[in-house]
Amino acid sequence: MTSQRETVEVDPVLFRAVYDSPAALPGEHRWTTPESDVRRIEKLLGMPLRSIGAPLWVSGDEPDCPKCGRRVNWYDIVSSALSGVHDRMMIATVILGDRRYVNTEVPDAIAGVRCTDCRTPIEGLRSFKCHNWAYAFEALEAVRQRMAGASVVGRQLADEPQPGAPVE
Repeated sequence: MTSQRETVEVDPVLFRAVYDSPAALPGEHRWTTPESDVRRIEKLLGMPLRSIGAPLWVSGDEPDCPKCGRRVNWYDIVSSALSGVHDRMMIATVILGDRRYVNTEVPDAIAGVRCTDCRTPIEGLRSFKCHNWAYAFEALEAVRQRMAGASVVGRQLADEPQPGAPVE
């Protein structure tokens, strides 16, 4: 292990053996992101509706925001990461991609996360992962093209619900 945070790609066999089980997540509590917040993530990233099909796991010592009590999840992490840490295409690639990454240090709290409801800094999250990337409903490249506004396989992006538009 290193003393600094480093994220490295690992072989899928090693990843499954060590990290695929939610029980492997560090922290006292483990939970999944509610479906409603998964849809909010898609909207925030400009992804087509229902692009994310896998459970989005979170773990930590304090699952709820200390100020407003909201259950913190991937939506808070993604929203915080878009504030200057990562771009939306990189986040979509991590969620829907088939490559596996692990951090090499003993997990401290995830830095820079704020509650999306009250903006309180969240200090108790230890890990987050997409449990099984195989559940992505569309090919990653097709989703990325649609996020960028390109038509995909003869369908125009205009045929799909747009971020910010009411969903029926």
